[in-house]
Amino acid sequence: MTLWKLVFTGPMGPLYRAAERLGNANDDALSVTVFENDTDETQGWLEALYEVEPDAETVRQTAGLGKDHDARCEPLPEEDWVTLSQMGLPPVIAGRFALHGSHDEPPEGKIALLIEAGPAFGTGHHGTTRGCLEAFDQLLENGFAPASVLDLGTGTGALAIAARKALPLADILATDIDPDAVAESERNARKNDAEGIDFCTADGFDHIKLTARQFDLIFANILARPLIDLAPRIAQAMHKDSVAILSGLMEHQADAVTAAYLALGMIVERRDPIEDWSTLVVRWGR
Repeated sequence: MTLWKLVFTGPMGPLYRAAERLGNANDDALSVTVFENDTDETQGWLEALYEVEPDAETVRQTAGLGKDHDARCEPLPEEDWVTLSQMGLPPVIAGRFALHGSHDEPPEGKIALLIEAGPAFGTGHHGTTRGCLEAFDQLLENGFAPASVLDLGTGTGALAIAARKALPLADILATDIDPDAVAESERNARKNDAEGIDFCTADGFDHIKLTARQFDLIFANILARPLIDLAPRIAQAMHKDSVAILSGLMEHQADAVTAAYLALGMIVERRDPIEDWSTLVVRWGR
C-alpha cells in the first residue's frame, strides 16, 4: 500500500498546537510527528502520514496553520512508514525512566519502557508523556509510594507500565474511552513484562470499577477540556494524601485547568512546562 506524507515547515510553536488539533479533530492521519531543526530550534516541521492523498489546504485549516508554514505532499514507497517515521527518534529520558522503541537500546541504569509507534496516543516523544514521567519520578524521589494507581486515558499504557515497573506491588487500573487504545496498551504491557495491570474501556469515570473508588495516585494525560470537565470526579477519586498528575494541556491552557482544581479546594504543587505543553501536580489543600 502506498502512503502519503504531508509536511508543514515553519516556526515550532504553531506546529505543536497543530499536532494537538489534528489528534483531536478525527483527522485521518495514521501518525503525526513534530521535528525540531538541528540548527535553529525555533524552526521545524510536522509530518503526517495518510492512507489516501490528503488535501493540504483542508489539513492546514484543521491544524490552524497559516501561510507562513510551507506545505508539501508526496507519495511514499510501500514500507511500514508509521514505524519508520519514529526510528530516527532517540530514547526519551525522564528521570529514572527511558522510553524507547525496538530500534534502539535504553541507557543502562534506567527503567526501560518499550513503546512502539502505533495508533494510540503516548509514544513518549511528546511533552505531555515525558512531563508525567518526570513528575512521577520526582514524587518517587521524594519518598511517595502509592499503593493504588489510576491511569485515566491510558493511550499506549506507558504511564501504567511505568507505574508497574516502579511499584511492583501496587494495584493499577488503566482506562481509555477507545477500545483500540486499551488493546494497544495490553499488548505493550505484555511486551514490557508488566503484569497485573487492570485495563478496561471506560468513558471518564463511567465504569463500575471506578464507582466510589479512591486512588493514591491518578495520572490523567488527556486534554484541557476533559481535565476541566472531570475535575470534580478526579477530586472525588482522591483522598487527603492522594496526588494527581495532569497533562495533555498546552501551556496557555494551564491557567484555566489550574482554576478548575483550585475552585474545588485543591492546590497545584507543581506546574512544569515542556516545549509548549504543561504538566500539573495536584493535591488536596491542607
